[in-house]
Amino acid sequence: MNPMNRLNVWTNDSKSGLLAREERRKIVFRYDPAAKDAVSLTMPVRLESWASSELHPIFQMNLPEGDLLEAIRRALSKIMGEDDFTILQATGGNQIGRNRFACADQSSPSASQQTESLQELLTYPDTRELFHALIERYALRSGVSGVQPKVLLEASERATLSSGGYIVKAWGNDYPQLAANEFFCMTAAKKAGLKVPEFHLAANGGLFLMKRFDRTVDGRHLGFEDMCSLQALGTAQKYRGSYERVAKSLSYFISGAQLPKARRQLFATLVLSCMVGNGDAHLKNFGVLYADPKDEIALAPVYDIVTTCVYIREDVPALSICGTKKWWPRKILEQFATAHLMLTRKEITATFDHVSDALSETRPLVQAHIHDHPEFQEIGERMLDIWNEGVVRLS
Repeated sequence: MNPMNRLNVWTNDSKSGLLAREERRKIVFRYDPAAKDAVSLTMPVRLESWASSELHPIFQMNLPEGDLLEAIRRALSKIMGEDDFTILQATGGNQIGRNRFACADQSSPSASQQTESLQELLTYPDTRELFHALIERYALRSGVSGVQPKVLLEASERATLSSGGYIVKAWGNDYPQLAANEFFCMTAAKKAGLKVPEFHLAANGGLFLMKRFDRTVDGRHLGFEDMCSLQALGTAQKYRGSYERVAKSLSYFISGAQLPKARRQLFATLVLSCMVGNGDAHLKNFGVLYADPKDEIALAPVYDIVTTCVYIREDVPALSICGTKKWWPRKILEQFATAHLMLTRKEITATFDHVSDALSETRPLVQAHIHDHPEFQEIGERMLDIWNEGVVRLS
């Protein structure tokens, strides 16, 4: 077999098995006889191989998309090729979650040890120039999905010896001021009491930085699986499905003690997305976290919330409720929360109030950024108009 068609899969610090492309393009994953750690909640350790006609969803999960994918393809195509196996091999040492990938003849995956200064990333005067440099430096070490231009890197705070993993995002011509857009939407999520990762906006608004939530304080990797993986769907199917099915997946995968909190978070995230006009709350933007599949499984923090209606005026929700994709009236959301999330009337009312209040508290911050950054004025004012429409619609 061509060595380029085989990859060793590592979970944490131990080898889990072999991923291979066999005859007729069939993809097979075989657990190592000594494997103890499952690569996915949906693929428990067993003697029988896991076969698929395409790359298994858990291995697709972190395949780069958009600008990052193009940067990787440009770097690899002349030397190694540009298929999924090649990209996994290139980015395999630095992935979101517990799994890593390495060539079959490698002893273990390799990851970058280089560390950037968080302060310099946030204050560098020309963030466009900086991000191009980061792409050159880290594209081949960034196993992370999403269309928005982004890289994975390590950064340390001033006067500290410890470092942490960060996702650094920029924006292209099609989505101007996207970093500030996401920063203020995430600020509203935080003010609404939702669990969010640490996040920052560069001083000139050119970069959005989010600390990785799949790491513990001491640097250990946590398992992370998005809803595409949990529902056995490929990345291309991230807009297929419903929030009812997402709610059902919570019931199936989330630990009992964590389930009420997860249901409240899912509903609050959905309400926030409706109020801010976020049409990109698809299956890959919800996920679960765990240290070990046999231990407690919780809903991952909220991430990737953006007012997409600023860029796509007639944008609609990413997934359906009651078989429709539209900005639903409050009554439909209340029925969804009652029937599929088992929330009480008091919890539902409090959620609408908390999210509405959070947007009211965030508006002055958006206005201040408009004042300090005139280039943000058009996007910022349209965001505030969309937020107001969303709050009124659901009041």
